[in-house]
Amino acid sequence: MSITISSIYFSPVKSISFQQISKCQIKKNIGIVNDRLFAFSRLLESKKAKRMEEDPAMRKLSNFLTLKNTPVLNKYSFEYNKGKLELIKNKKKLVSINPNNLNAIKLIEKKISTLESSVKTPIFLLKNKNEPFFDTNSGGEVMNSISLINHNSIKDIEDKISQKVEYQRFRGNFYIEGLPPWKERDLLGKIIKINGLSFKIDENIPRCSATNLKPRTDKSTFNLPLKLKQFYGHSDLGVYILPLQDGEISSGDQVKF
Repeated sequence: MSITISSIYFSPVKSISFQQISKCQIKKNIGIVNDRLFAFSRLLESKKAKRMEEDPAMRKLSNFLTLKNTPVLNKYSFEYNKGKLELIKNKKKLVSINPNNLNAIKLIEKKISTLESSVKTPIFLLKNKNEPFFDTNSGGEVMNSISLINHNSIKDIEDKISQKVEYQRFRGNFYIEGLPPWKERDLLGKIIKINGLSFKIDENIPRCSATNLKPRTDKSTFNLPLKLKQFYGHSDLGVYILPLQDGEISSGDQVKF
């Protein structure tokens, strides 16, 4: 049985969109370089937003712009290319900024607020290369990891609910082909190898209402967490894997369990 990485994504801006890449650099105990490098604070004054930028212990998901609290942002995507952060809609580049330039940062903040009146302001663009804006677990610990999604598990959901389930709903980092459906759930705590690099399969990924959104729209088409619960007794899809060493991963690399 050959199991391979079929595609790789990273999220330049926390909890919004993902950008496809052919290969990525891996940082030990952190994840994919530039993943969740940026975030937008929400409903915080500037000093509190700055503290949240610098200190992961100060971060609460409700204080960030996310698809869960601002689903209208699912119509947009962010890309980070050659040091430029770009806001895109329908393949059209709306803004391209140098995120190290204060005036440029203010420009993209204003653009988002102007485009969508439902965005709760103030918002501030945050950046932290050393401690990216990963989610936290139930214990408040930062999940410095990579999300791995099994395409066959998605196909199994489609068979159960008799509806198309687009893989983009899950905003995963690594998508794999060749593993039996849900086999990843049996491997918690195990070490896997990808291109010679070791990763620990850490936790299942619980799914929230953001997965209800049809890709590139702000429309909820069905309640996916509820359907997962009805058919499987849980609301998980995918697993977090923790990188145990630095290196490079490419699409097509084999995964050894």
